Amino acid sequence: MKLLNQKLILASASPRRKELFDLLELEYSVVPSGVKEEFLPGMSARDHALGHARSKAVSVSARFPLSWVVGADTIVVVDGKPLGKPRSREEAVKMLKELSGKTHNVITGYAVAREGRIAADGAVSSEVVFRAIPDEEMEWYVSTGEPFDKAGGYAVQGAGAFLIEEIRGSYTNVIGLPLSEVIGVLKSLGVIRFEAGG
Repeated sequence: MKLLNQKLILASASPRRKELFDLLELEYSVVPSGVKEEFLPGMSARDHALGHARSKAVSVSARFPLSWVVGADTIVVVDGKPLGKPRSREEAVKMLKELSGKTHNVITGYAVAREGRIAADGAVSSEVVFRAIPDEEMEWYVSTGEPFDKAGGYAVQGAGAFLIEEIRGSYTNVIGLPLSEVIGVLKSLGVIRFEAGG
């Protein structure tokens, strides 16, 4: 894979998204957008995730107009209710109780912007099946500290993997960035191309 005389920016403070981007072996910069993530009543989870992804990409693109900017936002939805990031031990336990023994959706909106305008965007949804989680296992997991900056209070790529029975759909989407779709968009926009040895 090769970057075609372009500058690429990931508009995210998420270490998980950076780890996924690093897999691509492309030269890029990280510029967090600073966009505040608020869930607006009456807005669908998909529109929420897509709207935040677009806002992040446009915000950074306005500052770096000659770069291609990728923004993303992930939301966890269980029983029709969006779950944010837990801010306390109590919130983390409560979220895990809501997810225990159920199937929930993870939706990531993504957007690519240049010169302060959206060039392409979309949203991907995956289903995640949690097993029934005994209280002592929840308490142990929360004590690791892992849930606290994660939507839904767990990390599929971390210790939280032991909570999950099945994933239906994109695994990287559950981590926070649907790589297949994002790479497809970057290729279609002429930002990257695939060639052996680079």
